[in-house]
Amino acid sequence: MKEYKILYEGELKVGMSGSVSKRISEEDVDTFAKVTGDYNPMHMDQEFAEKTQFHKRIAHGMLSAGMISACLGTKMPGPGAIYLNQSLRFDKPVYFGDVLVATVTVEKIDQKAHFQIATLSTVVTNQNGDKVTEGEAQIMPAKRDK
Repeated sequence: MKEYKILYEGELKVGMSGSVSKRISEEDVDTFAKVTGDYNPMHMDQEFAEKTQFHKRIAHGMLSAGMISACLGTKMPGPGAIYLNQSLRFDKPVYFGDVLVATVTVEKIDQKAHFQIATLSTVVTNQNGDKVTEGEAQIMPAKRDK
């Protein structure tokens, strides 16, 4: 079995963070549309998009949100964490070729009866440092098998 870097319940600390990055391609947008069925012409039709305020196709906002999920599941806190909820605000459009960095930072940890809930800030920026997506997530860290 592959070894994974996992932060288990009790190991998370306020201020810890993790990031993932990815260049967004036309293929990413086309694949996302096929998987989700979201064929909004804003994302899929150049001629349509040229007549909008963006003047060209933009990526689905949920592609940037998906990078937050990837960060939670692979970097912070890593495999085994349960993604409980997420608030999102889409601040700027994402264009083909943009390099996005999704960063999650532990803001608060609450101990419930038999488990922890961690609240994390979630921010996705582009190559210029502009916030394209931001919000807050709650996760339940993985528990060690006893």
